[in-house]
Amino acid sequence: MSDPDRSPTRVVRVEGERPYDVVIGRGLLGELPGLLGEGVRRVLVVCTEAMSTSAEAVREDLVAQGYEAILAEVPDAEGAKSAEVAAFCWQVLGQADFTRSDAVVSLGGGATTDLAGFVAATWLRGIKVVHVPTTLLGMVDAAVGGKTGINTAEGKNLVGAFHPPAGVLCDLDSLESLPTFDLVAGLAEVIKCGFIADARILELVEADPQGIVERGGSPVDAGEEDVLLELIERSIAIKARVVGEDLKESGLREILNYGHTFGHAIELVERFAWRHGAAVSVGMVYAAELARLAGRLADDVVDRHRAVLTSVGLPVTYRGDRWEQLLGAMRRDKKTRGDLLRFVVLEDVAKPARLEGPDPTLLAAAYAEVSEGAVTSRAISL
Repeated sequence: MSDPDRSPTRVVRVEGERPYDVVIGRGLLGELPGLLGEGVRRVLVVCTEAMSTSAEAVREDLVAQGYEAILAEVPDAEGAKSAEVAAFCWQVLGQADFTRSDAVVSLGGGATTDLAGFVAATWLRGIKVVHVPTTLLGMVDAAVGGKTGINTAEGKNLVGAFHPPAGVLCDLDSLESLPTFDLVAGLAEVIKCGFIADARILELVEADPQGIVERGGSPVDAGEEDVLLELIERSIAIKARVVGEDLKESGLREILNYGHTFGHAIELVERFAWRHGAAVSVGMVYAAELARLAGRLADDVVDRHRAVLTSVGLPVTYRGDRWEQLLGAMRRDKKTRGDLLRFVVLEDVAKPARLEGPDPTLLAAAYAEVSEGAVTSRAISL
């Protein structure tokens, strides 16, 4: 159970057809059986090699609680999200005779939760899954919302299913050992939530960006405000509200893809060598420039994008010689309808909108604004 002397435990409820809780705090792994619920006998713990020690501790704890628990190690990062790795997990489930009353637990970053959720969604047409994200990105994005998926050579997350988890356990203790570059990558999704729905998130980051990065997941002193916990809770609350109203991305949920159309294109062109958060960071600036060029977003909000993202160490530019490849990748984005490109844009902070079928010259002009070494059109006009 959580330590009363440490940061308090917060619970965010995700509503919808299959409601579930996201538990946020420190020292929470003992609460995993409660999220699994009654009737579960066997548990497959899906983890990466880097998380194998923690996963073994989770497995042993589950065994002590009366479960049959086994581990399945998968590749790290996007390497886990392939049909071959999913087939390996299905093989493990089949050999262990998993039934519809059994469950999968993911332990790792967003790629691990995406994979484990997809495996759970497809085994016997759907079994229970509980996510234990161990990265900031996993906590505020991938583990919440019920989106699962794997990649193909043609694009990211093109194969998947909507499969809400039975619960999500966000133990901030796991962030203490998170490399700085992974924490920074996760902050991209936090900042995204600020731009689309909650200006207070931006204010919290802007107040002490380096302090957030330097402290990372370290526990705070008694009486000190746990800013990272508040940022995580606020980000999850936004996603919970959105997916509770629109699980299958028929309307409102699209706002969560702010920065992702261009960001996913970068990931594909770079063969997933870029971290998701870094790509989305550039993607947000691209979307902001596109909205500005379309006459829908003020200059100061575009400038705020660059300022807050760079303040935590995120990139805001990309190489300038990949436009045809990026455009082709964007045309395969999930939000594209036929040949019509669709972008989530802003009309102001916390005022997301949609831009459909923008003129090709606007698309290219926005790319020029985020290209490395670019001198923006606003700078030229000064």
